[in-house]
Amino acid sequence: MTMIKTPDQIARMREAGEILASCHKELSTFIQPGVTTFEVDQFVERFLEQHGATPEQKGYQGYPYATCASVNDVICHGFPTQYELKNEDIVKIDMVVNRNGWLADSAWCYAVGTISEEAHRLLEVTKKSLFLGIEQAVIGGHLGDIGHAIQSYAEPLGYSVVRDFAGHGIGRKLHEQPIIPHYGREGTGLLLREGMCLTIEPMLNLGTYKAKIDADGWTARTRDGKLSAQYEHTIAITKDGPVILTA
Repeated sequence: MTMIKTPDQIARMREAGEILASCHKELSTFIQPGVTTFEVDQFVERFLEQHGATPEQKGYQGYPYATCASVNDVICHGFPTQYELKNEDIVKIDMVVNRNGWLADSAWCYAVGTISEEAHRLLEVTKKSLFLGIEQAVIGGHLGDIGHAIQSYAEPLGYSVVRDFAGHGIGRKLHEQPIIPHYGREGTGLLLREGMCLTIEPMLNLGTYKAKIDADGWTARTRDGKLSAQYEHTIAITKDGPVILTA
């Protein structure tokens, strides 16, 4: 069942989103060559504790960390490790913040040091596709409009759109209905209504959209080993249009 949120509930989610956005802002300077992804994870957990929040995905279905840290060809759900980030890496840091029982979810892709023009272009196109998708999250629209906006922008530029992972509803639970593919046909799918709170989180690859899962059962990589990027916001559908809760 799709969960509709009241304005007061959306305001509570925004509190979580503001903490999350502040944490991402701090990470933009913390992430440097030589820093490990485990150090990033510890930084996030300390930051959330200091701001009266907790990392929702820690312990979720047995996931052991406060963040997902996905480097280069890892699409999503990468484990933080002792891997030292190096110049030209890209790393996706995904976190879900719980503030007094209400959640916000956002991932951002960070360039480590100086990255290649090819990687820079991938990040720019992925970020723009996120905002194109958000623009379609309006009362009376359809879920397919969101995916269509992303796919019709990214694919003609030569990027593939990951199929195996999707956005989702969010509120008191991390994964609520509906499921939101980042590809599709406009005018199809669930009718969008005021009060829906969703994550839109396109993942674009330089090569194939197909993924493979590591032996840990979580880490998803591109099958061809090429780069993958992701950006994600939590948004609310309101009478005034989509409102980003994690900005």
